[in-house]
Amino acid sequence: MTEHFVPAFDVAMLAHIEDLEAIASSTTNDFESILGAYDRAGSLLSKVAGVYGNYTSSLNTPDMQLVQTEMAPILSRHNSKTYDIPGLFEKIESMYQVKDEKLKSGDWTAEQSRFAERVYIKFVRMGAKFDATTKAEYADIQAELATLQTKFRQNILKDEEEWELVLEETDFDGCPADVIAAARQVAIDKKKTEPNVYVMTLGRSMVEPFLSYSTRRDLRKTVFDAFSKRGESLISPDRDNLKIATEILRLRKRQAQLHNKGSFADYQFEDTMAQTPEAGMKLLNDVWEKSKDAAKREREMLESFVSKKGETLEGGIQGWDWRYYAEQVRLAEFNFDENDMKPYLSLDSVTNAAFDVSNKLYGLKYVKRDDIVAYHPDVNVYEVHRNDKLVAIFLHDNYARPYKGSGAWMSELRTQTKNLAPGTVPIKAIPIVLNNNNFNKGSDHTLLSFTDGVTLFHEFGHGHHGMLSDATYEYLASTSVLKDFVELPSQLMEHWLSEPVVLKEHAKHYLTGEVLPEDLIKRFKAAELFNEGFNTIEYTSCAMYDIALHSLPDYNDDFDLAKFEQDYLKEIDMPQGIIMRHRPAHFAHLFGSSSYASGYYVYMWGESFPFSV
Repeated sequence: MTEHFVPAFDVAMLAHIEDLEAIASSTTNDFESILGAYDRAGSLLSKVAGVYGNYTSSLNTPDMQLVQTEMAPILSRHNSKTYDIPGLFEKIESMYQVKDEKLKSGDWTAEQSRFAERVYIKFVRMGAKFDATTKAEYADIQAELATLQTKFRQNILKDEEEWELVLEETDFDGCPADVIAAARQVAIDKKKTEPNVYVMTLGRSMVEPFLSYSTRRDLRKTVFDAFSKRGESLISPDRDNLKIATEILRLRKRQAQLHNKGSFADYQFEDTMAQTPEAGMKLLNDVWEKSKDAAKREREMLESFVSKKGETLEGGIQGWDWRYYAEQVRLAEFNFDENDMKPYLSLDSVTNAAFDVSNKLYGLKYVKRDDIVAYHPDVNVYEVHRNDKLVAIFLHDNYARPYKGSGAWMSELRTQTKNLAPGTVPIKAIPIVLNNNNFNKGSDHTLLSFTDGVTLFHEFGHGHHGMLSDATYEYLASTSVLKDFVELPSQLMEHWLSEPVVLKEHAKHYLTGEVLPEDLIKRFKAAELFNEGFNTIEYTSCAMYDIALHSLPDYNDDFDLAKFEQDYLKEIDMPQGIIMRHRPAHFAHLFGSSSYASGYYVYMWGESFPFSV
C-alpha cells in the first residue's frame, strides 16, 4: 500500500497545478470560471491526501512513516506553489474586490461573497502579496515546519510504541478488571504469552485508569513520569522534541515577522472570532482564578482524607497521587465509584446512544455495512440516511492499536460539496467522515469510563459537522470554519451523554440488559462536578501557556523551553500536584501542526457557546 502514495501524489500534484494554471490563463472572468473552478481544482489530490492523512494518523507503520518523512516538505512546497501561480492571485483579488457590490445587487449569494473573502484571506496569509524573495523564504519556512512537525508527531508515536512496563497481576491491586484485562491483552499482542505477564503502555485510556485506582504509589509514579515525559528524549536520546519545538517556535516567529506581526500569536488570532491574543487570554484568566480556588478546595479534601486514613505521603499530594485520592474521596463523600457505571457503558451501548441522539436531533439513521472492507478490521462502516436519502458514509475506528496516534479526532476521506464538475457522478458529493478514538479493546466486551463515553460523543459532534454539511462549495464545507467556532458542534453533542433521559434509555448492563439504576444515576449526578477544579486547571494551564509562549517577542539562542514552562507555571501560580494535560514535548496540538498553535483556547471558547445557543 505505502509504495503507491509517492507516485499517486506526483500525478495528483501535477494535475492540481494544471487546474490552477487553467484558471489563471482563462479569458473568462466571472465567479464560476474563477472561484467555482478554484473550488473544484485539485480534486484528485484531495482524494489521495484524504487516504494518506488517515493512514499517517491511524495506521502509521514504519514504512508509512518513511513515506511521511519524504513527502512532508514536498507537499508543503506544492502547497506554497499553489498560491504563486502567475496571474492566479490577481483573479482571486478581482473577485474579492467586487464581492460587496455583487452581494448588494443580488448577483451573488451570501455564500459566494463569503467564499470570495475566505479564499482571498488565505492567499494573503500564504504570502501572495510578498515579493519574490520573501515568497521563496516563506516557502522555505513552511517546508521546514512541515518536516519538523512531522518529526515531532513521529517521535511521540515511537515513544508510545516502545515504552512498556511489564507487571504481574498482583501489581494491579485496586485496578478494575477491565484495566487488568487490557494489560493482559497488550502482553499477548506483544507476543508475551507467558502466564501472569501484563504490560502497561502509554495510551491515555490505560494510563489514567491505572493512576486512578492502583494502590501502588511507586508504580503510579513510574507510569506518571513516563507518560508526562513523552518526547523528552528519555526513552530514546535521538527523540528530543523540546529541541524540535524550539526550532518550530523560531520559524513561526519569522513567519509572523514577514506578515509584520509582533508575534505568532498575533498572526494566528487575526483570523479568528477572538481576533486578539488578549481576548483569548481574558476568557482563560476569568476561568483560571475560579479554577484555582476549586482545585484548592479539592486538594484540601484529598489531604484531609489522607490524614484521616493515617497515611503519610512523602512530598504531599503529587501528580501521581491526585487521581487516585480523588477517586477515594469521590467514593467516601458521594458514595460513587465510576467503575460501577462501566458495565452499563459498553462501547456498543454508548455508540447506540450516540446514534439515537443523532437521530432524535437531526433525523440521521445509521445502517451498518459489514460488506464494505475498511483499512483495518476494527473499523465499522455505516451508511448515514436522512429522510430515506443517503447523506454520508461514516467510519468508526474506536480502538487503540500499534502505529495509531494517541487521542481522538474527526477526519474526512471526502468532504461534502454541491460544486461538482459536469459529468461527475452524484455520489462524489457525499462526504466520507471518520471518527477515531483510542479505547482499550476488551477480549469480549469493551467497557468505557464515562470520560471515554464523553470523548466518543464529542468526536461524534465533529462527525455531525461533516455529515450534515450543506455547503455549495467544498472550501466552505464541514469543519472549514474559524478555528474558535469548530469546537461548538462537539461541545453541544458531548453534553447529551450525561442527560438522565439518555442514560435511562441506553445505559444497560452488558451482560444482563439491566437498565442503569436510578440510584446510581443520582449518585453520579451528585458527584459529577467533583474534581472539576483539577480537570479545568489541567486544560486551562495548557491554553494559557500556549498563548503566552507564542506571544514571546523572540526565542534567542539561550531560550530554554523547559525553563519557560517551569517559570510560566510558577508565574500563574499552578496548583501543586497538577501538571499541564499536555506538556511541551508531546503537545501535538501545538507542535504536531500549526493548526491549533496559539489556538488551544478554542475548546473553552467553543464551550462557552452551548450556554447561549
